[in-house]
Order: sequence, then structure tokens, then C-alpha cells
Amino acid sequence: MPTTSPVPDVPLVVVGSANVDLVVRVERRPLPGETVRGGDLAVHPGGKGANQAVAAARLGGRVTLLAQIGDDPHGELITRALRDADVDFPELPHRDRPTGTAMIVVGPEGDNSIVVSPGANARLSPRDIAEHRERLFAARVLSLQLEIPLATVTAAVRAAGPGTRVVLNPSPPADLPTEVLTRCDPLVLNQHEARYLSGSDATPEAAAEALLTRGPRSVVITLGAEGALVAEGDGTITRVPGVRVPVVDTTGAGDAFTAALAWRLSEGEGIVAAVRYAVRIGAEAVSATGAQSLSPRGRAIAAAGADGS
Repeated sequence: MPTTSPVPDVPLVVVGSANVDLVVRVERRPLPGETVRGGDLAVHPGGKGANQAVAAARLGGRVTLLAQIGDDPHGELITRALRDADVDFPELPHRDRPTGTAMIVVGPEGDNSIVVSPGANARLSPRDIAEHRERLFAARVLSLQLEIPLATVTAAVRAAGPGTRVVLNPSPPADLPTEVLTRCDPLVLNQHEARYLSGSDATPEAAAEALLTRGPRSVVITLGAEGALVAEGDGTITRVPGVRVPVVDTTGAGDAFTAALAWRLSEGEGIVAAVRYAVRIGAEAVSATGAQSLSPRGRAIAAAGADGS
């Protein structure tokens, strides 16, 4: 009698971007046509997909990342960072594009402005997704962002199994197909993205309610220092308070939040409890420099468990 190969246990698959971040701190941002003096250039691995994969792995998750990098020194830097974090990174064929790059200017309060050059991220294709369809079908959670082609995001959602929970951060914001929106559980946005996609400038609660009518099974809106809002499909809305910490660099804080949320969901935790944990991790991420940094206290929270005790 023929035997059937067991379906692999794949807790969390991230499909997304991998960039190198070029970071300069300034006392103030330049006006159009103006030059200002900045600090030393810092080079960090980044990209929303890689950020989320590394953060989830450092928090204790078993993570696979599907991403495209260039055959260049920046790609080598990203690969080392992923390997060091124990992220499963099946290298896809290199394309004739450089590794994606983000140019980040960090102000004195830790806030940032970012310009992204997609590079190889633009070549992550539905064909790449098809090559790893089994992983996606078996995943407990699939985490996605929009720094890769929308057609690839759609292909990944189509490849996800019926039991796979899809977590999507629509950043940078774009109009999403109905078949993608209806699989999101949750759709994770910041307030700017929520206003863009909902068309509502009212309260976060109103934006969440408007977004739910578009089809997501749940919505999470991050509120910066104020925490986050959870809107579930049954209409329940919960505010999760924020955690006050000294702000050093906000780069990657949203990715740390989404990574923590996706990891806890892959462990079977309820969405409100997962968001409470993610708020703590997101807050701690701003107290260290670099998009893939997690402070010692953040690591302690991860080790202590979801309640942070």
C-alpha cells in the first residue's frame, strides 16, 4: 500500500521584503534644496519581511522567510543576519537586480523618514511562491506585507491552506483584492494606513468598523505610544494600552509588533492576548537602534512569556 508523506509542521511563514537599511541621524530634517549635517552612516539588515522573520525567531518562533535578495555584499549581510537568527531561508534564484535598500533619516526624537529602493524585492514572483506551495499550505500562520508585488501577495494567499491564518500588514498602503482581504485575520495597520484604506478620518474605532465591512475577519490598528486596537469579526472592539519607554529609534517597531503578534497566533493564542504581548515587544523595539534590534528587556519579556511577568 502506498504511504503518504507527512505534512510538515510549519508554524510561521513570512513572505516579504529583505533590504539593507542605510541610517543617518540628524538634528532636523532638511527643507527642499537644503543640506544638513548628519551623524555617521549605519548599515543594518532590514526590510519588513526580514525584520518580521528575525524578530519572530528571536522571540522563540520557528520561522521560514521567502524573500529575494541580490547577489551582492548587501545580500550577504542579510543572509548572515537571517542565519544568525535561525530563520529558515531557502535561497531563491538571484535576479539581475541589487538587494533592496532603504534610506532612513532618524530625527532627534527617534522618528524617521524612509525612502525605499525595492531592488530584488520587485522580482519576488508568483513562480517563487509556487516552488514553496507545500510550506504555505501547511503553515499555521502566513505573514505578509506590501513591499513586494501585489500579485505575489495574492499568490501566497491563494497557496495558503484552509487552516492557515493570514496576517497582513498593508505597508506601504495599497488597495487590496477582495480575495486577499477576506483571508486577513487580522489585517494589521497603523493609523495612517487605516485612514487610507478605510477612507475614514474619524476615530480608530470607526476606521476599524469601516475596514471590517471590506471583508477582513479581524483588524488590528497600532496606535503608537497609546497601544493598539483590536476589532473582531463579531463586532467586539478592545483597546490595549501602550507601554511607555524611552524612544531611541522607531525604525522596525511596527515589524516587531507584527512579528510578535504572528508568532503568538501561531502558538494558538487568542488575538487580544497576542496583541497585548505584541504591544510590549513593539514598545521595547523602539529603545534600541536598527530595524532588527530587540533590547535586553524585550528579550526578557520574550523569555518570560506572553504576560511579560
